Amino acid sequence: MARMHARSTTLSADPASMDAGIAYVRDEVMPRMRAMDGCVGLSMLADRTSGSCLVTTSWADEAALRASEAGVRELAERTVQTLGGTPELQEWEIAAMHRVHEPHPATACRVTWLRSDPGSVDRAVDAVRLSLMPKLDDLPGFCSVSVMVRREDGLTVAAVSYDTADDLAASAEGAREFREEFAPTMGIEALETAEFEVAIAHLRVPETL
Repeated sequence: MARMHARSTTLSADPASMDAGIAYVRDEVMPRMRAMDGCVGLSMLADRTSGSCLVTTSWADEAALRASEAGVRELAERTVQTLGGTPELQEWEIAAMHRVHEPHPATACRVTWLRSDPGSVDRAVDAVRLSLMPKLDDLPGFCSVSVMVRREDGLTVAAVSYDTADDLAASAEGAREFREEFAPTMGIEALETAEFEVAIAHLRVPETL
C-alpha cells in the first residue's frame, strides 16, 4: 500500500491579517486543493499572537504530491498576498495517525519538531507511537495525533490536538517529559515546539496507528 504524503506551507504572517487569511484559505484555497487529483484534505494551524501559521495538505501518494507542485505553489503565493510573509514549503511522508475524534475549529494543537540520524527516523516514529500515543488516549480533551517524516533529513514532526486550550495546557508536563527526558534516551533531539489554534480541520488521513 502506498504511503500517504503531505506538503506543509509555513508563514510568518501579519497577526492583523489572520482572520482574512483563514477565510481565504477556507473559501478559496481549500476548494481548489480538494479538486486536485489525489488531494485528501487540508488543515490550517494559526497563532494569532505571533502571526505564525501552518497550512498542510495531504495526498494519496507521492505521485499525487508531485503532480500538484505547480498548482500548490501558485496558491501559496496567492495566500501570501492576503497573509503577508514568505512561504516555506516542505514535503513529508505521513508515518502515523491516531484519532479519538476529528479536531474541530478552535481546537488547540501542539507541534513538536524532532531530529535524529536519517537512518533512525523509524526509531523516532516508534518513540512517538509506543511511548507518547498510549498516554494521549487517557488525557482529557485529546483529539488526535499525526506524525510526519522527512527521512533524508532525519526530521520527524508530531502534531497533537486537544479540544480546548485548557486541555492543551494540562498536557504540557507530559509533553515536556517526552521532549527532554524520553526522546534523548532514544537519540532524538527536540528542535522546537509550538502551540496553535486549529483554524481549519479537514486533513482526512486514515488511522494508521
